[in-house]
Amino acid sequence: MLRSIASLFLFLVIYSCRDKPPGIFPDDHELANQYFQEDANWYINNVPFFECSDKQLEEVYYYRWKLYKSHIRNTGPGEYVITEFIVHMPWDKDPWCTINAASMHHIYEGRWLKDDRYMDGYLNHLYKQGGNNRNYSESIADAAYARYLVNGDPTLLFLHLDSMKTIYDAWYDHWDSTRNLYYIPAMPDATEYNIAGVDASGGKAGFDSGVAFRPTINSYMYGNARAISQIAKLKNDQTTANEYAQISSILKANVMQYLWNDTLQHFSDRYKQDNQFVHNWDFIRGRELAGFAPWYFNLPDGNVKYHSTWKYLTDTGFLTGAFGLRTNEPTYEYYFKQFAYYNGRRSSQWNGPSWPFQSSMTITAMANFLHDYRQDVVSTTDYLNHLRLYAKQHYLPDGKINLVENYDPDKGGPIVHEYWGNHYNHSTFNNLIISGLCGIRPSPGDSLIIDPLIDSSIQYFYLSKLSYHGQQLTVVYDADGEKYQWGKGLHVWVDNEKVGLTKTGKGYQLYIGPVIARRPETIAANYALNIRRKNFPVASASVNASLDTTLYKAVDGRIWFFPEVNNWWTTEGSTADEDWYALDFGQPRVVSNVKLYLFADGKLFDVPKNLSVEYENDGEWKPVKLREGNLTIFANTETTIPFEKISTNKIRVVFMYKELNVALTEIEVY
Repeated sequence: MLRSIASLFLFLVIYSCRDKPPGIFPDDHELANQYFQEDANWYINNVPFFECSDKQLEEVYYYRWKLYKSHIRNTGPGEYVITEFIVHMPWDKDPWCTINAASMHHIYEGRWLKDDRYMDGYLNHLYKQGGNNRNYSESIADAAYARYLVNGDPTLLFLHLDSMKTIYDAWYDHWDSTRNLYYIPAMPDATEYNIAGVDASGGKAGFDSGVAFRPTINSYMYGNARAISQIAKLKNDQTTANEYAQISSILKANVMQYLWNDTLQHFSDRYKQDNQFVHNWDFIRGRELAGFAPWYFNLPDGNVKYHSTWKYLTDTGFLTGAFGLRTNEPTYEYYFKQFAYYNGRRSSQWNGPSWPFQSSMTITAMANFLHDYRQDVVSTTDYLNHLRLYAKQHYLPDGKINLVENYDPDKGGPIVHEYWGNHYNHSTFNNLIISGLCGIRPSPGDSLIIDPLIDSSIQYFYLSKLSYHGQQLTVVYDADGEKYQWGKGLHVWVDNEKVGLTKTGKGYQLYIGPVIARRPETIAANYALNIRRKNFPVASASVNASLDTTLYKAVDGRIWFFPEVNNWWTTEGSTADEDWYALDFGQPRVVSNVKLYLFADGKLFDVPKNLSVEYENDGEWKPVKLREGNLTIFANTETTIPFEKISTNKIRVVFMYKELNVALTEIEVY
C-alpha cells in the first residue's frame, strides 16, 4: 500500500535501525478503519494487526476480534468476564452470564489482547467469584498458564494457585480409583449426543447419558495438573510442583495405555456405564474428533503408533467433510440422526455436525503436532486446508459473516442458528492465526521460537504490534521480497528494532530479553453499571421504561453493534421529538464524564441531532458545563462527554431527534 510522503517519513523515523533497507508496511490505522470503521480506536489499542495474501483469513481474523470484543463484559470496578452466548441464557451463571465450558478458548484467544485488565478480570472471576463452577469439563489452569507465557507476569497465577488446586481436587468426584482415569457423561463434557451418549440409550437419546472415560476430560486434567506444577515451580513451591508433576505423569501414561484403541488407531472413550446396550470398559464403536484432544496438550509421547490417527483428518471419508471437520465419522450408525429439536428445528448434537468448539481444538492440536513432533503424516498444507475450511464456516449462505453454533460438514451451511447463537463465542480462531499460521510459540524464557505453518499458497503475512513479554513484536513474511521490500523470508522487529534470527530444527529463534513488567492502569468505577437489574443505580426513561424490555440493557456492561442481536434501550414508539434516559445513584456521586455507545444502522436508528447531559440539583434538572467545545456524537463507538465536576444523586441524557429513533447500547458515568 502506497503511503503519503509525510507518513513514509514518520515510518522511517520510527523504524530506523541498523542494516535496514527501505521497506513498505501497511498502516495499522488504515486496517483498523477498514475493518472496524468508527470503532477503530479500541482495536488499535488492543489487538495485533494482521495482513495476509489470503484475504478471507484476514477478514475472518478481524471479524473474530469484533466478535470477541462484543463478549467482553464489565461486571464491576476493574472486573471483566468473557461470555459465550451474546445474550443471557437460562443455563449460564447469573448475573455474569458466563459458562465455564469454553473458558479455555476465551483465554487462549484473549491472551493476545494488549490490555491485561480483561484477562486479569476474567481469571479473577473464574477463580475468586466461582466462575469455574465445574458445570462442564475444563482446562482453565492450562489456559491461564498459556496466558502467562504471552504476558510473562506470573503474579495472577500465584494469587490463584490455591484455587486452582482446590478446583483440581474437586474433580476427584469424577475419578475412578480402579481405572485411575476421569469419567464424565456426554452433556457435562459439552458434547451431548455423542457416540457414548447415543449408544448408551440404545440409539434413542443421548443428551446426558454415556458416562465414559474420555480422552477429553482426561487430557484437560492432564493439562491442568501440568500447569499447576509449572506455576508452583515458578513460585518456588517445590512440594506442590512435585505433587502435580507426578499426577500429570500418571495421567499421561494412563491415557496412552488405556484410551488408545488399537483397532480404531485412535484415542477413544471407554464406557464406565454398564447397561443392556453398553458395557463397562468397552470402547465406543467409532472415531470421534474428540480423540485428538490429547495433542492439544502435547500429551502423547513420540511413539509413531499414535501418529497414525492423523491420517483420518486428511481423508474426506473419515473425520473431514467437504465443508469442515466432523465430530464423528459417516460410518457410525447414528451419524446425523436427529434426536433433539427446538421449536420444531434441529437442535445441538455432536454425532457428525461440525462444531467450531472442537474444530478449533483439533486445529490447535494439529499445530502442536506439526511444531513439536517428528512425523510425516500431516503437513502445513493440511493445516492451512483445515484453517480455510473453518474460516469459510464463518460466512452465512447470504454472504454475511456471523459465526453460529454448528455446521453441516457435508453440505455446508449452519445447522443450529438461533437468535442467541449469533456471533457465538465458543471457540478460537485468531490464536490459530497467531500461534499457528504466523508461528508465534510462547515460552517462559528470554528467547522465542517463530515457526510459521505456511506453504506456497501464502505469499505474505504481516503481524504488527503483538504484545509479548511486555514488548511489541512485528513479524513479516514475504515469499519473494516484493510485497514489503525487506527481502525474502521472515523478518522480525522487537520494539521497533530489527533483530537477528537463528534457524533451528523447526522455525527460527530470536532473543527477546527479560520480561518488561506492565500492569493495567486503574480504571475509575462506572457508577452507571447494574448487571443485577436491582438496587442502585435505578434506571428510568421517558419511553420504554419497563424492566422487562430494554431499560437495563443500557447499563449491563455489554457493548456491541451487531444488528442481528439488539442490546439497547430505544426511543421507539415515542411521539415526542426528544426523550431522556436517567439514572438514580441512590447517593451523591462525584462525576465528570459520561460515555455513550449509540447504535445506528441508518434505517431504524441514528445518532440524535443533539443531546444534553443534565444533573439533578435541589429537585431541578440542570445542564452540566462541558469541558470542551462543541459536542460530536458518534455512532457505533464511544462518545465521550467530559464536563466540570459535579456531585449529584441523579443524572440523565436528553436526546433531541427527528426522523430515526435513538438506540442506546450503553451509558457509563465516571
